[in-house]
Amino acid sequence: MIAAAALAACATQQPAPGKPPAFGAAVSAEEIARFDISIPPSGAGLPKGGGSARQGLPVYEQKCMACHGAKGAGKPADALAGGAGSLASRTPLRTVGSYWPYATTLFDYVRRAMPITNPLSLSDDEVYAVSAYVLFLNGIVGEDAVMDAQTLPQVKMPNRDGFVSDWPPRAKH
Repeated sequence: MIAAAALAACATQQPAPGKPPAFGAAVSAEEIARFDISIPPSGAGLPKGGGSARQGLPVYEQKCMACHGAKGAGKPADALAGGAGSLASRTPLRTVGSYWPYATTLFDYVRRAMPITNPLSLSDDEVYAVSAYVLFLNGIVGEDAVMDAQTLPQVKMPNRDGFVSDWPPRAKH
């Protein structure tokens, strides 16, 4: 009851007229740039660097395997490999290889969110190498294929045509 009253009081407080709300300290351009790292399907904005699946294996073993299992099999976190042909079944396995439409999405997600205990900690070369390793586990690229800003956007993911783009927005009828 007390918590509900406190929440209601917070929700009803308004800033003084003509004064913007004060949510915290101003953010510098450098801090914004650190998080402005989205990579679209085209690969625009991919950083310099690169790596192969062979280079990604030790990075995966050190920084990914505890959550995603040997060879991306999963447990305790989601599986990263397998599931080919399962999407239309009663038990679809949505993995990078069976579900994700773009290899650039893999790079973007790994770079910004992995490892879960230390996001944004991998170097760009490590992210390219781990991405190559996960693509290799799914039979999408070879073990020595180098993923970089030029090659990664060219990877044709098995489920690329399984999505309908909502961009650009279509005119409403």
